[in-house]
Amino acid sequence: MRYSGFRLIKEALTGHRGWGPAWRDAAPKSEYDYIIIGGGGHGLATAYYLAKEYGQSRIAVLEKGWIGGGNVGRNTTIVRSNYMLDENEPFYEFSLKLWEGLEQDLNYNAMMSQRGIINLMHSDSQRDAYIRRGNAMILNGADAELLDQKRVLELYPFLNVHNARFPVMGSLLQPRAGTARHDAVAWGYARAADQHGVDIIQNCEVTGFRIENGTCLGVETTRGYIGAKKVGVCVAGASSKVMSHAGMRLPIESHVLQAFVTEGLKPILPGVITFGEGHFHCSQSDKGGLVFGGNIDGYNSYAQRGNLPMVEEVMQEAMAMFPMLGRARVLRMWGGIMDMSMDGSPIIDKTHINGLYFNGG
Repeated sequence: MRYSGFRLIKEALTGHRGWGPAWRDAAPKSEYDYIIIGGGGHGLATAYYLAKEYGQSRIAVLEKGWIGGGNVGRNTTIVRSNYMLDENEPFYEFSLKLWEGLEQDLNYNAMMSQRGIINLMHSDSQRDAYIRRGNAMILNGADAELLDQKRVLELYPFLNVHNARFPVMGSLLQPRAGTARHDAVAWGYARAADQHGVDIIQNCEVTGFRIENGTCLGVETTRGYIGAKKVGVCVAGASSKVMSHAGMRLPIESHVLQAFVTEGLKPILPGVITFGEGHFHCSQSDKGGLVFGGNIDGYNSYAQRGNLPMVEEVMQEAMAMFPMLGRARVLRMWGGIMDMSMDGSPIIDKTHINGLYFNGG
C-alpha cells in the first residue's frame, strides 16, 4: 500500500476502512541469512538497505520491546552534519543527504524540516574554533556560514547577547540541518523494510550468542534459538550488555541523556539553537512545544530516567541563553541511553568473531 494524497482523500470519504497494518507482526523462523539485533533507527535502516540496495533476503530484525520504544523514540529530533574531523564529517554529510530524500524513498512522512542549526559562540577562542569547523565542513562538501552578532539577533531577537558571563559574539550556521519526527523514522523504515520481505520480530530479547570455533551461528532469544549466517548488533545504549553475551568488552560507556518539552507556545524559534558554553540545545516542535536537552549525566546507567542535578544544570543554561524561558512550563522529561565511545566517534565494523558485526558508540 502506497500512501498518497489521493489515498488519504479516499479513506476519509470511506470511513478509513481501507488502512492496513504498517508492517507484519512476524513470528521468528528457525534460521535467517541476516539477523539484526535492535529495532531502532540504525537496526531498521540496516535491514532496509540490505534488502533494497543489496538485494538480500531472509532478514530478521529482533527488538526486545516494541518498534519506537527505545532511544529512537526518546531523542530530540536534531539532524545535522556540522562536525569537524575528516574521519567524521563525510559520514554525517552522507547521512544528511539520505535524510533529504528519506521521505520519498520510504513513502512515509518523517516530518523532515531543514530549518537550520546555529551554534552560538561566546569567546574569541570559540570563534576561532567555529571558523575551523566551518572550513572543515565546507572542505568535506557540507554547508556552513559564520554569522556575526547582528545577524544572530535578526534570527533570535530575544537572545541575551550581552550576558556578562556568556556574551554572544556570533554563531556557526548550517542551513541544511534541522529536525525530523524521531519515532516516525522508525515506523517508516519498519514499513519499508517489511515491504521488502524483512521480518520484524518484536518482544524478542537476545539473551546469548551461539558461537562455535570462532564463528557466530545464531542467537538465543526469549522466543527460542534463531540461526543466522551473519548477525549485526545495533542496540545503542545496550551495546555493552548485549556484546558481553559474546564475551566481548567494549570501549564504551552507557550514560543517561535527558530531554524536556514545554507547553505549546506560538512560533518563537526559527530553527535549532545550541549554547556554546554548555551542551544546551533547543528547537520547537510542530505542536509548539520547546524540545531541549543538555549534557549527559555524569555516571553510568541503563535507567531511562535522569537525575535532578542535571535538570538544574540544563535549566540554568536555558535561562542564561533565553531568559524568557523562565515563564514556560515544562510538561515532561525523559531519558535515553547514550553508548559513548572514548573519542566520541561511532564504531561500525566486523568483530573478531566470524559473522558477528557491531554498530554503536
